[in-house]
Amino acid sequence: MQRRTLLCATSAVPLLGFLPHLTQAQAQSNYPSKPIRYILPLAAGGGADMIARAVCERMGRLLGQPMVVDNLGGGGGVIGSQTTARAVPDGYTLMQAYVGTHGTAPATRKLPYDALRDFTPVGLIGTTPNILCVNAALPMSDVKGFVDYLRKNPGKVSYGSGGQGSLTHLVAELFKLQTDTFMLHIPYRGIAPAFTDLISGQTQAMFPSLAGGLPHIRSGRIRALAVTGTHRHPLLKDVPTFEEAGLKGFDAQQWYGVMGPAGVAPAVVKQLNEALNQVLNQADFREKLSSEAVELRPMSPEAFATFVKTDIARWSKLAKERHIQLDT
Repeated sequence: MQRRTLLCATSAVPLLGFLPHLTQAQAQSNYPSKPIRYILPLAAGGGADMIARAVCERMGRLLGQPMVVDNLGGGGGVIGSQTTARAVPDGYTLMQAYVGTHGTAPATRKLPYDALRDFTPVGLIGTTPNILCVNAALPMSDVKGFVDYLRKNPGKVSYGSGGQGSLTHLVAELFKLQTDTFMLHIPYRGIAPAFTDLISGQTQAMFPSLAGGLPHIRSGRIRALAVTGTHRHPLLKDVPTFEEAGLKGFDAQQWYGVMGPAGVAPAVVKQLNEALNQVLNQADFREKLSSEAVELRPMSPEAFATFVKTDIARWSKLAKERHIQLDT
């Protein structure tokens, strides 16, 4: 009896060691079984918030569990990103990454997270191009005229941005580099006050996202000279691309995507990616976001990871060339 008991106990040891794996696999097979937290590293309101809520509403329906948007603004997206990176990688904490958190910030400052190693890419939501806008009182109507104006008026033109190290800052520096021109940088605490001064003539130029600049362009208070991307945007059919204007290889874009903390199970990532891409392929959803100048771009997690890596490398190269390195 003692020998039989010992044999039974011994044979149970490997099974006990396997139980955590069984539990984890079972949890993944039942995913999702509770609401999913969706961190937006920005304050409520604005285009990114609208995108987050629209995506979560539809993804939640497909997954059978609500996705709850949690606005964690502050630190230029650092607070929300760090919270996501430190979360349990069980698929119940996701975030809406964007070019600031996983593009320009890693290129220009030291962060308490690694934008590549500390996250699991799920998929890209979409992109919106950047535009070169000038105050309506300026005399030019195209990029060539603007470059000529800069060279004839050295030191007299300033451009606004949404802040040091922001996409609007780096795109302008890329323009200066490729055209060998100079403009004085005036950083603002957000894009709204930058628009106010551009419209009033306190600054003369800016490189905002199309989504942000479109209302002011339509009102005639600012003039669009060129748009990033490989083709003209359907909302601004008369505005050429930078390529058409003679700046070969000039490109930049605001983008939004979904990420989780590092280590999310591949099966869960696959399920989330399929749900996200199903939402992005819905015709009415595509129409809803196209009115906000967002081009939906469904892709695999692997393609999204490459997209982010390429974007960080692009802005890191520019930041090094222009000596843009900010404090945390």
